[in-house]
Amino acid sequence: MPKPPSTRNRSSSQHMLRYALRHPRRIPPYLRRAARDTWLGIRHRDHVAYYRAVMASDTARSPELAVGSRSQARWLALGRMQFDYLLEHGLKPQDRMLEIGCGNLRAGWRFIDYLQPGHYYGIDISPAILLEAQRTLARRGLQDRLAHLALVENLTLDFLPPGWFTVVHAHSVFSHSPLEVIDECLANVGRVLAPGGFFDFTFDRTEGSEHQVLHEDFYYRTQTLISLAERHGLTARFMDDWEQRPHGQSKIRVTNHAAV
Repeated sequence: MPKPPSTRNRSSSQHMLRYALRHPRRIPPYLRRAARDTWLGIRHRDHVAYYRAVMASDTARSPELAVGSRSQARWLALGRMQFDYLLEHGLKPQDRMLEIGCGNLRAGWRFIDYLQPGHYYGIDISPAILLEAQRTLARRGLQDRLAHLALVENLTLDFLPPGWFTVVHAHSVFSHSPLEVIDECLANVGRVLAPGGFFDFTFDRTEGSEHQVLHEDFYYRTQTLISLAERHGLTARFMDDWEQRPHGQSKIRVTNHAAV
């Protein structure tokens, strides 16, 4: 059964007080992160530029932690979970895949190894994490798979060919994105989807008030994102079987029936 949606507002003073009382040792790291994020927010008013700076800071400490994995074992497990899910939902070696927010290839190296050479294209806003992605390719011996890795400054996808990608994937991207960034992606992803292709993305789900924490973590209602996709001529459905897996996020699949 899918997990019940949360109604908590993690940005509320009541929630933060209760959390602090339960986890007093986490107060100093939280305060340090809040101070850093405030400083970066002052220096970078645009969200993408701000989050690029956050990723540079996090990657310098730990590439695994920068993509949300507290250990190498967890990094491997989360990547495996993403790979297995798409494999169970029809991913084939001949698919042409675009991974938005590829990070240091937590799941990407598995896709690269599985897909035909040249069929994986990863993009990210962070130069620091893309350098780590290159190191992952080298460590895994995947140079001959001819993976493409590209730095982007937005999600207009305007440098990519129309109707090319059969699978588009974004894990833990919209959970760190304000609605205008998500809107930009959904406005443009239909153009690059091949006929019959799909776009899977995860997000942090709430059925309470939509909110954000430290301008890093954003919580949305399912219907908000489905309606946003429909506004751009896309069809979206909630993937409830994803929530049977040990991961804290939810998943939506988007298809472009105009291209079918």
